[in-house]
Amino acid sequence: MSALPDGLWGYLILLGMALAFHEPWRWAGIVLGRDIDVHGPVFAWVRSVATALVAGLVMRLVLFPAGALGTLPPGIRVGAFATGIAVFFLTRRSLAKGVLAGAAALIAGAMAIG
Repeated sequence: MSALPDGLWGYLILLGMALAFHEPWRWAGIVLGRDIDVHGPVFAWVRSVATALVAGLVMRLVLFPAGALGTLPPGIRVGAFATGIAVFFLTRRSLAKGVLAGAAALIAGAMAIG
């Protein structure tokens, strides 16, 4: 006998477990976070820490990539990153356009080297 039943019941059990472990924390965050001033110092600190973490992860991906991204030369990775940043600022801070431009530059660089 398997650990999870076959068919739809296995998926329903996994969905139920995911909801049981995830939803209480979401609701706790809503209850605890409703009184936080979005212009206050606590929220500014949280936003700064989150931004620093994302920046660090992006730099790690660009400079020390794993997997298929690691097969591309550093120049292509840095160039695609610079392209994305430039488009982001040239399009009035459009995140979607910056990400798409960086991804397009990365794909073009990968195709150029074969």
